[in-house]
Amino acid sequence: MTSTATDRTSVEKTTDNPHHERRWLILAVLGLAQLMVVLDGTVVNIALPTAQHALGFSDGNRQWIVTAYSLAFGSLLLLGGRLADLLGRKRMFLIGLVGFALASALGGAANGFGMLVAARAIQGVFGAMLAPAALSLLTTTFTHAKERARAFGVYGAIAGGGAAIGLLLGGVLTEYLSWRWCLYVNLIFAAAAFVGGTVLLHNQRAGNRPKLDLPGILSASAGLFSLVYGFSHAEIGGWGSGTTIGFLIAGVLLLAAFLLIQTRSAHPLLPLRILTDRNRGGSYLAIFFVGIGMFAVFLFLTYYLQATLGYSAVATGISFLPMTAAIMLASIVGSSFLATRVGPRWIIGSGMLIAAVGMSLLTGIGLASNYALHVLPGTMVLGVGIGLVFSSAMSLATAGVYTEDAGVASAMVNTSQQVGGSIGTALLNTLAASAVTGYLGAHLSAGKGALAVASVHGYTSAFWWAAGIFAAGAVLCGILLHPEVPVLDPDIEVVHV
Repeated sequence: MTSTATDRTSVEKTTDNPHHERRWLILAVLGLAQLMVVLDGTVVNIALPTAQHALGFSDGNRQWIVTAYSLAFGSLLLLGGRLADLLGRKRMFLIGLVGFALASALGGAANGFGMLVAARAIQGVFGAMLAPAALSLLTTTFTHAKERARAFGVYGAIAGGGAAIGLLLGGVLTEYLSWRWCLYVNLIFAAAAFVGGTVLLHNQRAGNRPKLDLPGILSASAGLFSLVYGFSHAEIGGWGSGTTIGFLIAGVLLLAAFLLIQTRSAHPLLPLRILTDRNRGGSYLAIFFVGIGMFAVFLFLTYYLQATLGYSAVATGISFLPMTAAIMLASIVGSSFLATRVGPRWIIGSGMLIAAVGMSLLTGIGLASNYALHVLPGTMVLGVGIGLVFSSAMSLATAGVYTEDAGVASAMVNTSQQVGGSIGTALLNTLAASAVTGYLGAHLSAGKGALAVASVHGYTSAFWWAAGIFAAGAVLCGILLHPEVPVLDPDIEVVHV
């Protein structure tokens, strides 16, 4: 195609796109919604000890506050993405916002354990509607390669850095207001995003409207539920538990059945053409690996800063801010300047290797480490690596899909991250616990300080494993992804109603 023809096509697409003139305001609205969803994972975690004390539930039940959300969110994402394609992305975006806000209000007003768990599960249901709708709206709003790269740089920065911001916000709200405000704060985010979405967005759905694939929905939702539950149960029941093994086997079998169903369905929930594209499949894999590795730094470094170095919740949140800044800067630089010049293999592969180096640096922590010398360098390097991966992978994973598949392709981004996070939390917790047990067994005569030293040994072991996971991800994604710069010229045809 000649440059003149390309320019003409771009002009036509711009004219047909009702979001083009307000695209940067729309990015702000979508980014705010994404921030709310990402924040919710860590902001609630910080509030858990205080909530547990206030509502009087046991340590064994505490994990359900996190698991209830993960199970609902992870198992329903593909359905949420397909509903956005079927019913319209603006409609699902607004429904997701309202439902998420109401569930947050319910959780904030909880008078007992059951009410709080129910609210978290409902949050997960509406989060599964909201997240893919927001990302697919971003995909169909920004269709020019350079602007798309900038937009996904900002969105990737929020996705990668939002969890760290949640740690700070959760600490501030818990310490100066109440743990309940860690849930009530979502009302503020949701209200602002709802007003912006109502005013700025047009409802978009595919001209070739897909039908719901009920066998695919049931097998995918049950399979993802079983996988997430199995990995979550491994944290408390162990990998040898019959429940853990049973759910993991069921998850694998159900997802295998789901893939078989997709090959025979006239209207598949997840068209396999989405997964078989090398760049897109490699991007999903990259997000999956980052989901595994990221939880190591947020989970174990939070424990280290608070339990070993004695930091308050607020000070812990502040400690993560430099890494957040590094993620955001790398995301924007990577998408704005590198994505149009360097192939995804080199950006994503290099990002994972940089993240592996950052994790390796964190293995140098000790009982009396200095934050500036032993924590800050590793988190900054890690942030650069994560930022490069997130912005490039999220953009590439949704580039060039058919309009009728935009929602479910976006849902796969969130599903990859969610499943990766579930696996990472369970696997790395188990490895860290094994390292602690092994250290204590080998140092029985070390005295009272042995447990503190063993805990740090557990953290550093988890960091070494996470570094290896990032390195393995760099190799696998390097094999899958193309070395050339992709030509991003998606054929977007939407019906506006």
